[in-house]
Amino acid sequence: MPLSWLVLIVFALAAVGYFLGRSRALAGAGGNSRDLHSLPSYYGANVLMKIIVPAFGIMVIWLLAQPLIIDRTVASMIPASEIDEGASIGLVMAEVNRTAEGIRNAVADGTMSREMAEDGRADVAEFTQRLKDAGQIVTSNLSGTVILAAQRTNELVASGTLLMTILVLAVSAAGLAWGVVETKPLFRARNVVERGIRALLIAAASIAILTTIGIILSLVFNTVEFFRLYNAWDFLFGVEWAPSFSGRGGSSSLGVIPLLWGTFYISIVALAVAIPVGLFAAIYLSEYASPKVRAFAKPMLEILAGIPTIVYGLFALLTVGPLLVDIFGEGGWLGVNWQGGGRAVMTAGIVMGIMLIPFVSSLSDDIINAVPQSLRDGSYGLGATRSETIRQVIIPAALPGIVGAILLAASRAIGETMIVVLGAGAAARLSLNPFEAMTTVTAKIVSQLTGDSDFASPEALVAFALGMTLFILTLCLNVVALYIVRKYREQYD
Repeated sequence: MPLSWLVLIVFALAAVGYFLGRSRALAGAGGNSRDLHSLPSYYGANVLMKIIVPAFGIMVIWLLAQPLIIDRTVASMIPASEIDEGASIGLVMAEVNRTAEGIRNAVADGTMSREMAEDGRADVAEFTQRLKDAGQIVTSNLSGTVILAAQRTNELVASGTLLMTILVLAVSAAGLAWGVVETKPLFRARNVVERGIRALLIAAASIAILTTIGIILSLVFNTVEFFRLYNAWDFLFGVEWAPSFSGRGGSSSLGVIPLLWGTFYISIVALAVAIPVGLFAAIYLSEYASPKVRAFAKPMLEILAGIPTIVYGLFALLTVGPLLVDIFGEGGWLGVNWQGGGRAVMTAGIVMGIMLIPFVSSLSDDIINAVPQSLRDGSYGLGATRSETIRQVIIPAALPGIVGAILLAASRAIGETMIVVLGAGAAARLSLNPFEAMTTVTAKIVSQLTGDSDFASPEALVAFALGMTLFILTLCLNVVALYIVRKYREQYD
């Protein structure tokens, strides 16, 4: 039974249980709801919860645990001779799972018969060709061991899905019976339902924490898998990025230093544009602008934050890049030959800085407005002018919050992708020339994951190592920014 049908059946049982619980409670009270401890809807909700919560809890746990158990069971079928030198069992299992999914898809669209899909003695070449004809990703001829393991995987998936269906339906029926039996006029249904709702709210609040943990674990596990194939010291401290994967595990220079340098260099140029423009705009809006001007200018400035980054990337590629070439290129307005092409650090940095202006200006404006008016009045009372008050009183008082806004903008710049891909080029180099093309960590993650590469291959695993490096850097920046902002709020709230 498809999972969608199982979900519909559970919801149907829950709806039946709701109406049965409600009607049984009213029948027990002789039709007078005043004789009930709780409102009739609480009795129905109690039965509904006893059906849905256990059923969906079992489905979630089962669907999370089943792939792990099946992979461990099937992995025992893979002999050591099937694992190429420099590879791991994880790479082979990824091929097995991809083949198993391809078999299911080929059977579903009629390209492969069910008998052939389950035949353990099928011709390997013909089997591989059938999968290719079905449009499934098969990069080479499959081995007989991989085909057998994929068929065994499908058998275990089918058996596991059947057992899960039976268990979920049995638990749902038991929950329906339990909820209906305990529905009596004096049953404290409201208390039970409210405790259940509180547990649901706690679970919802935990999703962000669990999601963060899941992201970290996925990065850590795949990064560790990559470092089993490639030396961690060469990756973290290498000064050349020249990936050339061959076979399984073979690769050339994968030093992350040029990518980190490009990331920080472009981010520095972007912040050099965003910080002064954003800070001056915030000072004007909070201290000089009239209410009418502020009501118009601030929303217009914040529109920049809502523009998709791909639009900024196209703006960098089609407008800013050619303009910089006309100014700094050969035969340009300045008569210099600094920038040879439109894609350069300066191109991406300027456009990214424009994108970051609302991050700096909006946060800084709110922070400056939060400075107590008494500080301004005291400065004016001592004879200071408005500009002197801003420079010597307001900015120092708001400085922790402004620094926090700048750090948050910096973390946003470090994680930007599309502007870099379209505006900065793809060259991984160590250079101080801002008119040369460079690339960043995020751009290389995109290039490594583009195509039909298996996510357990070295070509894809290196992207997880890059992601882990970038995650640690941005996490440190965000922690510092949040610490500064929190310290500021404690001072002025």
